Amino acid sequence: MSVFPASGVYAITDEHLLADTALESAVKQALDGGIRVLQYRRKSGEFRHRVAQAAALKALCQHYQASLIINDDIDLCQAVEADGVHLGQSDTDLAEARYRLGPSAVIGVSCHDNPALVAAAEKSGASYIALGRFFPSLTKPDAPLASIKNLRLIRQQTQLPIVAIGGITVENGGDLLTAGADMLAVINHLFAAPDIRARARELNNLF
Repeated sequence: MSVFPASGVYAITDEHLLADTALESAVKQALDGGIRVLQYRRKSGEFRHRVAQAAALKALCQHYQASLIINDDIDLCQAVEADGVHLGQSDTDLAEARYRLGPSAVIGVSCHDNPALVAAAEKSGASYIALGRFFPSLTKPDAPLASIKNLRLIRQQTQLPIVAIGGITVENGGDLLTAGADMLAVINHLFAAPDIRARARELNNLF
């Protein structure tokens, strides 16, 4: 199990953006470009197929000493011995995830930009919190808009690592880091780039 990083690029896969045949190659390029965390997000498909994909990504992450996080699927996380899971507000209860995965697992929680949700996640033993969306997002265009003002307030409230998400690019990511984010989560800006490795390096240069 890798050590969850204190800062860096947090990449998230998207089954609608990356075909199965392109997934491993794209992730390898992103890892080669220096991403620190990979979240495997896939809501559809047979469990055995998702296990095979996640296991292949775990091997890549281990080679590059990056963390592999599974989006809201504790069974899949356990099946491939990933580093942890990421939970939305309507997903599995954090306490249940912690009970099943153990004290050393990384468990992240989406908190939009709500200080009360952040406080509840911290009290329940979250490893990190995710805030957003901060900018127009192709992946979740209807997600509630988060404010940089609230990011600053939450940074004063918690010592947990903060992952900012939602329409983040090389051009706007620096503003979020200045306001208190520790990590920048990217999907389209990274995996739809013509050169994924180069884009990952550009994002890394913000830190």
